[in-house]
Amino acid sequence: MRNHARVYAMARPAALPVPGDRRVSAFTKPDVFQRWGEDAAGVRPHAVAQGDNVITMFDVIGEDWWTGGGITAKKVSAQLRAIGDRPVEIQINSAGGDMFEGIAIYNVLREHPQDITVKVMGMAASAASIIAMAGDTIEIGAASFIMIHNCWVLAIGNRHDMAETAEWLTPFDQAMVDVYSARTGADAKEVARWMDAETWMSGSTAIERGFADAMLAADQVTTDDAAKSKDREVNELRALELTLVAAGRSRTEARATINKIKGTPGAAHDAGTPGAADPGLTSALAGLLATLKS
Repeated sequence: MRNHARVYAMARPAALPVPGDRRVSAFTKPDVFQRWGEDAAGVRPHAVAQGDNVITMFDVIGEDWWTGGGITAKKVSAQLRAIGDRPVEIQINSAGGDMFEGIAIYNVLREHPQDITVKVMGMAASAASIIAMAGDTIEIGAASFIMIHNCWVLAIGNRHDMAETAEWLTPFDQAMVDVYSARTGADAKEVARWMDAETWMSGSTAIERGFADAMLAADQVTTDDAAKSKDREVNELRALELTLVAAGRSRTEARATINKIKGTPGAAHDAGTPGAADPGLTSALAGLLATLKS
């Protein structure tokens, strides 16, 4: 049985590479956003778990065009400066988003001089799972998940372009293998197989495999029904956008198509935006996504 009380503060992996050329972007797959909406929407920390040294990540990784929010390295850097030279708690419920922004956030966190405790409140998938690995201690809810996979990109071109893209992505996948392997103690080849298979790990499995150290106390996690409804609606928009892009449309064209259904996005509290009450929107978008995938 692995000793899950161990602390990793002296063995944080080296920084991950961040591409200088961002013409290729790595995203979370549309079905992951849908699963986030179904399994972990609205999960929030219990009020008593908050503190002035806590950074919450209950959003997409990278800037989010649909809400104006998103978790970025710039924002996390500013929060760390405000916290100062103290231990930090990171609370995560995210399906991921921009993989390379997640890598940048991981690099920012690993440079923090004090201990970092990561708490996976609902989901740490894709880019968010990379961020979670910056924790010296990682706690996870019994019904929470960590998901790891290879970089997932949207690219257009002939077979030579595709081969070039695959070659370009190889070092980033290998760097993630190295981080997961260092954190868990698992063989690198086994970690690579887990990534190839897009592996979802429940709380107990994550602890067994070394991706987490301990279970969160049940009273630290709650579900906000209002946040759950909003999370589901925005996740359908994100998933639909990526599905349309994967079908060959530009992001601008995909957003324009969605706006014909939804309306122009803006501040989250304006009427007609993802944050506004619209009981039929989520089911309509889910139906459209199912039709596109069939």
